Amino acid sequence: MNIKLTTAVLILLSIASVPVFGLEAKDKPAPSLPVLKRDGSPVTEGRPGSVATYADVVEPVQKVVVTISSSKTVRIPANPLLRQLFGNRIQIPDQERKEEGLGSGVIVSPDGYILTNNHVVEGADELKVALSDDRKFTAKLVGTDEKTDIAVIKIDASSLPSVTLADSDKLRVGDIVFAVGNPLGVGETVTMGIVSAKGRNRLSLLGEIGGYEDFIQTDAAINMGNSGGALVDAKGRLVGINSAIISPSRGNVGIGFAIPVNLAASVMKSLILTGTVSRGYLGVDTQDMAPDVAEQLGLPANTKGLIVSDITTDSPAEKAGLKVSDVILSIDGKPVSAKEELRLAIAEQPPGTRISLKIMRDGKPLAIDVVLGSAPEVSNELLTGVSAVPLTDDARRKIGIDPRVNGLLITDVDASSPYADVLAANMVVMEINRTAVASLAQAGKLLQKGRNLLFVYHNGTPGFLVVTVR
Repeated sequence: MNIKLTTAVLILLSIASVPVFGLEAKDKPAPSLPVLKRDGSPVTEGRPGSVATYADVVEPVQKVVVTISSSKTVRIPANPLLRQLFGNRIQIPDQERKEEGLGSGVIVSPDGYILTNNHVVEGADELKVALSDDRKFTAKLVGTDEKTDIAVIKIDASSLPSVTLADSDKLRVGDIVFAVGNPLGVGETVTMGIVSAKGRNRLSLLGEIGGYEDFIQTDAAINMGNSGGALVDAKGRLVGINSAIISPSRGNVGIGFAIPVNLAASVMKSLILTGTVSRGYLGVDTQDMAPDVAEQLGLPANTKGLIVSDITTDSPAEKAGLKVSDVILSIDGKPVSAKEELRLAIAEQPPGTRISLKIMRDGKPLAIDVVLGSAPEVSNELLTGVSAVPLTDDARRKIGIDPRVNGLLITDVDASSPYADVLAANMVVMEINRTAVASLAQAGKLLQKGRNLLFVYHNGTPGFLVVTVR
């Protein structure tokens, strides 16, 4: 995780097993707000009996925000170290428990499509939706995209109120926004704040492999249970989907994050039409521009852009004629100055899209058109049915792993995996065949056909395991 936090943690905002919280009231001076009409335009102040209010803006939004309850059965494997120790002499059965979660969602069409977070519905066996008018429905999952933390579900209903989508690219820092959802399970709640920042893309919230981050930061109070809820502007239009907070106490401290609706809408459209998300692919590696490098390339020291440092063979970039040391300044007229901006701008376009790149080559401006390809899948499979990622400081804090432990964190073991009786989720593979391992690529080279010796850390205990690769 790129943000260095001593006591604060990034928290996804769905609730599992909602606890009872104490509430503390604090006297605060009432803010001085402009009076708005239903369409968001200001009312002339000073008329008799006028009261500063956003009620006419908020009321329609409350009708389109729903509460999502999820339930799933979780299998808890017996400690693999014990299974290896006792073999078949003692049967150590797996355990199962029922987990319930709570989050929010936003109705985006009158026929029942609902936009929410992937982590609200992930792995759920059953999804229930409660509307603001107390109607309840069983929802079906349309599709999910863990790389943006977006999901779409649907209820069997018609003539529902639905939200209006804004253009989140036009948001400015300082714009007034409202967060609507079901925080802490207390019921639908509206809070107000401003856009604190845009383009937060180095939080490592969506994992180390393949996540696309472009968060809106806001100080509007959001808490556990707000996940999937609406972030709307002063006209009641949807600008973002609330997703996470940074907090030392798991409560609001004024640092909340929402997925921009432009990104969410593009993913939603693909999920509804195809059930999956296809992303554009350029095929370049880049590095941020530094003043001294710009000067060596014959450019002004204050040039903003990205230097092409590598081009994948037979990629769309190579076919279009891009070269190493080219400086990418913009995509379709939109400036790019960070690797994350370029990656997201390309991924938001479907394969086959023709884009225009403005570049500098040998100190001269040049325009190049590129037809994007399909983004290759990034695999996180360690072994058949076993998913893993490099262990991060954020994961250490969440799971409670000793800071001295390094390696690959197993994130999931499919029940049908031939290694399900040996490996388990939240286990850290520290060594493979007596060699420390830090990446999936390295693990692939270390694993051999036949018996392999793994040194692992699980439930606070280090130990050796043997896995047979066929």
